[in-house]
Amino acid sequence: MIYRSKAPLRIGLAGGGTDVSPYSDLYGGAILNITVSMCAHANIEIIDGDEIIIEAYDRNERQTFPVSNNLPINGVLDLAKGVYNRIQHDYPFAPKALKISTFVDAPAGSGLGTSSTLVVAILGAFVEMLKLPLGDYDIAHYAYEIERKDLKLSGGRQDQYAATFGGVNFMEFYEEDKVIVNPLRIRTQYLHELENNLLLFYTDTSRESAKIIDEQTKNVEEKNERSIDAMHKLKEQAQQMKGALLKGKIHEIGKILDYGFQQKRLMAHNISNETIENLYNTAIQAGATGGKISGAGGGGFMIFYCPGNTRYKVIAALEKCNGHIRAYTFTKNGLQTWTVE
Repeated sequence: MIYRSKAPLRIGLAGGGTDVSPYSDLYGGAILNITVSMCAHANIEIIDGDEIIIEAYDRNERQTFPVSNNLPINGVLDLAKGVYNRIQHDYPFAPKALKISTFVDAPAGSGLGTSSTLVVAILGAFVEMLKLPLGDYDIAHYAYEIERKDLKLSGGRQDQYAATFGGVNFMEFYEEDKVIVNPLRIRTQYLHELENNLLLFYTDTSRESAKIIDEQTKNVEEKNERSIDAMHKLKEQAQQMKGALLKGKIHEIGKILDYGFQQKRLMAHNISNETIENLYNTAIQAGATGGKISGAGGGGFMIFYCPGNTRYKVIAALEKCNGHIRAYTFTKNGLQTWTVE
């Protein structure tokens, strides 16, 4: 028996960083994101023997353990082990020989929420296997707790909810882990135009988001006015983006993205760097009207808004830089699970 799941990665369009505590606890955060046709995949297979095998095919990592109800957290494949341990703690089942295998369609540290989406996918496979009575909000919050509290990995809240719910969502974040997901009903023609005009560019670099997020957290704790004011403006940007999408003012998207890019750089050091600045300026000079770094910053994916038919000139200009354009489509579905007998 094999239990499978997949969960979509996301592009953050506005408000990035305001979902991170303590900012969201003190001031309330707001983010607008949209899921894309790249996924985290997870499989749980019942096997013969007396071992638990965990394998990440995209990372060429594999570990084997004796059957147990608790696996060691040691810095390798910890996301899968963290989910297994938490499930065994909260929903104990007789330890048995299993193979947990995963694959993610984008590199780790690329800014599309890969780690959190993978946790959602692995959790989804266990929900399928054990028929756990968990709804979308339950799964997203559960994934957040496993990653942030059990494994003590720095980060925000948006990725777990985007991966679970899917589609275009305006999300609100408050104290005591309160999250409200507002699915947006955007007219199809507006989404087609946004998808056509929004380029996804991989910089061929990954980054460790934890250091950037830790500095962002410290800036809020120490009441760094410049950083906090930037986050306030990014929250405002999320409202602007929501209005533009709902009203079909797609031509304003580039300007709204550029506004966010200027503010994002003020939140912490190393969010931007010389490479990112050069790529941004290259795209703007070729016809893009705005863009952003995906995720915490420092590397990974960038997105650029290219109105009219400027996408072709922007593509040509970016192809001369290190990195490559990544094809994608927007998706409506969030976490999906199924069983193979």
